[in-house]
Amino acid sequence: MNSNLHSPERHLIELRMEHADLDALIDRTADEQPVDELMMRRLKKRRLALRDKISRLELALDPKEPA
Repeated sequence: MNSNLHSPERHLIELRMEHADLDALIDRTADEQPVDELMMRRLKKRRLALRDKISRLELALDPKEPA
């Protein structure tokens, strides 16, 4: 069971959850007036970095075979 807590699949799920949380936070922040542009840029940059990590982990877990 302990190995399941640190599995790559578990890490992928956690990254996806964090990405979804950032999406929600960005949406809520965009509705505020005035919009804090610096914070929005930082949140979007963090979300993009998470998306890149998710993509790399997905590729490592399920590598595509050459056609």
